[in-house]
Amino acid sequence: MGRMPPIVAPALLSAPPRRSAAPAWIVTLLVCAGQFLVVLDVSVVNVALPAVRTGLGLSELGLQWIVNAYLITFAGFMLLGGRVADIFGRKRIFVVGLALFTLASLAGGLAQEPWQLIAARTIQGVGAAVLSPATLTILTTSFPTGPARTRAIATWTAVGAGGGAVGGLVGGVLTQYLSWRWVLLINVPIGALVLAGAVLWLTESRRDTGRRLDVPGAVLATGGLGLVAFGIVQTETAGWGSADALLPLVAGLLVIAAFVAVEARAKAPLMPLGLFRLRTVSSANAAMVLSGAAMFSMWYFLSLYMQNVLSYTPLQAGISFIPHSLSIVIGSKIAPRLMNRTGAKTLALTGALISACGMAWQGAMGADGTYLGTLLGPGILMALGAGLAATPTAAIATSGAAPGDQGLVSGLVNTSRQMGGALGLSILSTVAAARALTGHGAEALASGYGLAFHVGALILLAAIALMAVALPGRRAGAAHG
Repeated sequence: MGRMPPIVAPALLSAPPRRSAAPAWIVTLLVCAGQFLVVLDVSVVNVALPAVRTGLGLSELGLQWIVNAYLITFAGFMLLGGRVADIFGRKRIFVVGLALFTLASLAGGLAQEPWQLIAARTIQGVGAAVLSPATLTILTTSFPTGPARTRAIATWTAVGAGGGAVGGLVGGVLTQYLSWRWVLLINVPIGALVLAGAVLWLTESRRDTGRRLDVPGAVLATGGLGLVAFGIVQTETAGWGSADALLPLVAGLLVIAAFVAVEARAKAPLMPLGLFRLRTVSSANAAMVLSGAAMFSMWYFLSLYMQNVLSYTPLQAGISFIPHSLSIVIGSKIAPRLMNRTGAKTLALTGALISACGMAWQGAMGADGTYLGTLLGPGILMALGAGLAATPTAAIATSGAAPGDQGLVSGLVNTSRQMGGALGLSILSTVAAARALTGHGAEALASGYGLAFHVGALILLAAIALMAVALPGRRAGAAHG
């Protein structure tokens, strides 16, 4: 899900060491600050969404594009971002990505029209996709193999998890006491400080791979996903048989087909299709798409339910997410130990089942819900299950790949999870809006959000069935446990 840090690629952990002239703590501080901003912006806007809608006059369905514009471009360009950093230099690409991210944050915070905010979030996603892979590779090339590198990577991972976990609380505080614009504007002074530090203290490094950049692949993947998501959203107002829905859907599928054709012929493809012949890679990534489709939107709909139905303030909504955030962090931390005992497949199935139970329970929400009776229990189940399932699924995905492909496969897992989340949010938002239109007031909204959770539970059950049939057994998990 969106609150979890990217999977650390084993291939990156063995990158050749190169000491930086700057003190180790400064390098760690700078790159972790960059990663914190990237992960924070996946979640920080959720609590601000009702205020954004009021401020810019967005529709209920249009609101999802504040989230999806970032997710789609982040996912679509992430693999390209890692390769760009290797070829052109990690420091240079870190600076370029952070500058793009910071300027887009400024533009989004100053937006006066919905399209301006969505455009800014799109550019933010591109900046994040360029910046995020560079943060880890700078760490792994700045520290020699051993305890120092291990500590730096542990800090990077913890900061990533922390950025997702505190996003709701930070968004609530900023929205309530300043305005929704500050969930974006807060990136500007922080980004400027980190930029200045990066220019002064980071040391350049690159790996001359001689490989080409597959820019067409990244553009086609992102464009195809965006068109399909837009077509799904159009079905709510225009119907499945209308040209307004069918044209973008068909166009999106054609663009995705073109992406597959380009990847099959590219000398240095963004996504080598041969990897999907590995059962571990294909089944685990398919499971990640389905799991992401169900789970990414949990924070989105809960934020809307708390504020639009239960009349929580943004700060109250942010505080309400703390148990959810702690649960997903705890699940992520204990998953490796449990995986050694149960095997990766069993733990992935168990985690997904726990989340599905939580989503089914959450779907019973009504207009008269309470925090203890309606939100706390199912929220903990959904988040804990997501934390438990993500690590073993990623371990299975990488278990069958060659050592040289480990980094790429780890990137694919993150991309699959975010792309699934973008499509899932489009589908579930459409479902919720259609149900809400059948009634009036808070009860209709609660019914729509509840149906979204019930459909999400069904998607997770489909993921569980796929994992039970397609994922390899204990041996694959043990290899990475």
